[in-house]
Amino acid sequence: MIKMKRFILLSSVFCLLSSVLSGTAFSAPPERIISLAPSVTEILYALGLEDKITAVTNFCDYPPQAKKKPKIGGMSNPSLEAVLSMKPDIVVMTTDGNPKEIEERLKGLGIKTYVFKARQLFELPQGIRDMGEVLGVKEEAHKLAREIETKLKKSEVRSQKSEVKRKALFIVWTEPLLVAGPGTAIDDALQLLGWKNIASDTKTKYPKYSIEEVINRSPDVILIGKSMGADMKESSKGLLKKLKHLEAVKNGRVYYTGDALYRLGPRIVEGIEEMAGYLNRSQKSEARSQK
Repeated sequence: MIKMKRFILLSSVFCLLSSVLSGTAFSAPPERIISLAPSVTEILYALGLEDKITAVTNFCDYPPQAKKKPKIGGMSNPSLEAVLSMKPDIVVMTTDGNPKEIEERLKGLGIKTYVFKARQLFELPQGIRDMGEVLGVKEEAHKLAREIETKLKKSEVRSQKSEVKRKALFIVWTEPLLVAGPGTAIDDALQLLGWKNIASDTKTKYPKYSIEEVINRSPDVILIGKSMGADMKESSKGLLKKLKHLEAVKNGRVYYTGDALYRLGPRIVEGIEEMAGYLNRSQKSEARSQK
């Protein structure tokens, strides 16, 4: 009996030490947070943690208030000196943009890190819940996750009414031609809306694509995403000239979207709704042209 009590006691102590050392339990919510990704920054703001955000990357530009936060450099090359000077309680990173090496170097400096692991659309709600647990905003995180799940479900239900699966291409950059491939929120969104991404069978997330391949696969609609600091309507003129014989181009089924779908965060639903609007417009345009 004494041995059993001693075993239970030691086990309890071990669990307590493990929790403390891992920094994931029995600790006060962090008061000074650094975000190393735009998507993470958007989630932090959506969870009401804006006053606890100590610094962000140079690319964190939404919501607009994030632009006023101190900057610590890029996603792949943040200034570790700047991070240290901010004395953060935790640095929040993402597997989709922050190198593993940065996480290891931060840990080596004694800085606590949290890695947001969601990469695809269906992983987002649980990713938000997990982050909320660590940052001490469990209720807010669960509420936000439920809202996103509800809106995604509505988009999926609406898409099931379409019997014919149309083809789409989402262009990220025009020269060289880069498109959204498998494993991206954009590809997930097209599938959710009942469309086929013609680049879904490529081997990388954002592959280079050839003009010949676009022509051969002949998408019913072409979507061109917003790019920071670039006029995509202007920069796409040369590309669209080369694709002028495609039905999508001839019939004006080329649409320019915002950047919400580039970031796996709360605005992803807005991006899907925007995309759905363009795709529905495309189908109506196609139906008129066939009369």
